[in-house]
Amino acid sequence: MNGSVNDRGGDDYEALVAEGASVPTDGWDFSWFEGRATEARPSWGYAVSLAGRLAEAAAVLDLDTGGGEVLDFALARAAPRAPGLAVAAEGWPPNVARATALLRPRGVAVVAVADDAPLPFADGTFDLVVSRHPVRPRWAEIARVLAPGGTYFAQHVGPSSVFELVEYFLGPQPDEVREGRHPDRERADAEAAGLEVVDLRAERLRMEFRDIGAVVHFLRKVVWMVPGFTVEAYEPRLRALHERIRSEGAFVAHSARHLIEARRPAR
Repeated sequence: MNGSVNDRGGDDYEALVAEGASVPTDGWDFSWFEGRATEARPSWGYAVSLAGRLAEAAAVLDLDTGGGEVLDFALARAAPRAPGLAVAAEGWPPNVARATALLRPRGVAVVAVADDAPLPFADGTFDLVVSRHPVRPRWAEIARVLAPGGTYFAQHVGPSSVFELVEYFLGPQPDEVREGRHPDRERADAEAAGLEVVDLRAERLRMEFRDIGAVVHFLRKVVWMVPGFTVEAYEPRLRALHERIRSEGAFVAHSARHLIEARRPAR
C-alpha cells in the first residue's frame, strides 16, 4: 500500500464501511488504498531485485503468486532476458483466474495448487524458486523442486506483523502467535530441509490506516489477520475505531518483512 493523506474524517461511517466491504479482494493489487492507507517499503526492493534474478534464470517457479502482479512486473523489467520456463502456482481459485489472464501473454503457465498439496513438479525442475508473501513456506517441497545449486529468493511476512490492528480486534495474543513466522525459525526450517541460507534480512515498517473503509478492506483482503472477520461481527470495534481515527488521525501499525535467500547445495 502507498498513498498520500486524504482527509475523509467527515465522511459517514456507514458509507465508508460499505465501500470497504464492496471492493473485490482478488489479486495483490493494492492501488485501491491510494490516499487511504500507506505502508513503507523494505529497503531491498524485492520486485526490482527479482527482475535481476529472472534475467539470469533458466527455469523459475513463483509460489503463491496471488494475481501474478509481482511476477508480471519483474518479467517486464527483466525482458528480453526472461527464463525459458516460467511457472506460477496459486491456491485460491479467483487468483488462479486473475493470474492466468495476466501472465499467459508472457508465456507463464499458471497451475492451481492447494496450500497443503505437494507441488506437481519433478525433482530438480527449477534453478530459481521465488515467492512474495507465501502463505507458509513448504521447505521440503521447495528443496525438492530446486535443481542442485538452485536458489530460493523470497520476501516473507514476519512476526507480529500489523499486530497493533490484530490486537485491537482480537485482544492480546499469546507469545507463540506473536512469534509465528520468525525469521530465525524459518532459517532453521530451511536448513532442516537441506538448504543453505545465504542471506536473511528483516525490517519493521510503518503503516497508516486513514479511514475505516481502508481497515475493512484490508481485513477482508488479508484474511489471516483477523480470522473470520465480518463487519457485523466487529461492528462496535469498527465504529469505535472510526471515531478514534476522526479525532486522533491515522491508526498506526507496523508490518514485518524479511528477505530470505537459500540455496540447494550443488552436491
